[in-house]
Amino acid sequence: MSNKNFMLFSKIIDEKRFMSILSGIYEHSPWVPERLITNGKIKISNKSILFLKMKSIVQNATSAEQLKLLNMHPELGKKLQKVSELTDFSKLEQKSVGLDKLNDNEFNVLINLNNKYKSKFEFPFIIAVKGLTKENIINEMNKRIKNSYEQEFTTALKEVHKIAQIRIDDINI
Repeated sequence: MSNKNFMLFSKIIDEKRFMSILSGIYEHSPWVPERLITNGKIKISNKSILFLKMKSIVQNATSAEQLKLLNMHPELGKKLQKVSELTDFSKLEQKSVGLDKLNDNEFNVLINLNNKYKSKFEFPFIIAVKGLTKENIINEMNKRIKNSYEQEFTTALKEVHKIAQIRIDDINI
């Protein structure tokens, strides 16, 4: 990394801090904020502009890059046993809907749905969990598992963008 500085929300920050702040917005995909700064200078005055720029990078990525991004997301509930693999954002999001406190029946239902979903689509079920309940998530999994690959790929990307918007809104610098 170089010693470049960038304007983020009216604050000048160095490249290391810039990447530290933005690298978790799109789950384990630092290529998204890296592409923001490839031209060397960037001025992002507000969170809406940041979201639109990052979303555009993902939308203009290859389908292979988009699929890799989808596969960077954890399976809901399943990886809470491996908390170290989750981003701080994911830990908080999953805990906020009680996925860290599933009873045995809920855990088994979620694992079975995750396995069926991943087997069919080859990427994990992704949903912006903010404001949802465990029951909402399970119901949505049951509905979306009936989608075609193309429908679900599009839906999963929309959910990834919702998650990114929530994470950007929560940035505090």
